[in-house]
Amino acid sequence: MHNSVNVNNLSLAFAAGLVLVALFIGWRQKLGVNRDMIIGVIRAIVQLTIVGFVLKYIFAVNNVLLTLAMILVIIFNAAYNARKRGQGIPHIFWSSFWSILISTSVTLSGLVLSGAIKFVPSQMIPISGMIASNSMVAIGLCYRNMLSLFRDQRQQVLERIALGATPHDSAISIVRECIRTGMQPTIDASKTYGIVSLPGMMSGLIFAGVDPVYAIKYQIMVVFMLLSATSLGSVSASYIAYRRFFNQDQQLVIKTDAKRSQS
Repeated sequence: MHNSVNVNNLSLAFAAGLVLVALFIGWRQKLGVNRDMIIGVIRAIVQLTIVGFVLKYIFAVNNVLLTLAMILVIIFNAAYNARKRGQGIPHIFWSSFWSILISTSVTLSGLVLSGAIKFVPSQMIPISGMIASNSMVAIGLCYRNMLSLFRDQRQQVLERIALGATPHDSAISIVRECIRTGMQPTIDASKTYGIVSLPGMMSGLIFAGVDPVYAIKYQIMVVFMLLSATSLGSVSASYIAYRRFFNQDQQLVIKTDAKRSQS
């Protein structure tokens, strides 16, 4: 297979017209999302263009330190975005950063040591981006669910503490539910691969002219990789974050004012 995909500026201009469909729906239904949609599209164009030139340079240089620096930038940005879902939890940025760093490092190390990928920027950076972004989404879901559960089950947690339970024992059911919430989208998505959806990496390889059977092997690797990343990220984030709801005297403290949280 030697099919090629030719996306020129004219093609992009015509494709941009599809955004008008979404804008029309937003306007017609009075959803109030048109401004955010326009800003999102502009940001995507600018950010992707800049990243494209940066990656072109990094791939050409092929430097280990530069590759690691780019991966850290990806993890930092993922953590910064994940913290938005946890506003109200003190020091949540660093919880997010360490959780995404753990999930990304462990998963990447496994892939490199197994020979699935090589330590070259053209492979390490895209894969780390996939891992970090999925961990970011999973961690964000964990935070949102944790805030909700601690508020809803505040009385039950207080009763367990009053009976002599430790913060861990009093909140373990909440932690487990948050981990389950973070992992569930990845688990659900894996059930529909090949039947409902042809995922990103597989579709990209097929577009590039790679044999579909060969592309499937890479996609299966991605499934394993994302399950590992979301589980590690969810577990790390949940076990770190739940402690923020308790003070040094093991008393339950729930901060509902996002402005008082510290990142």
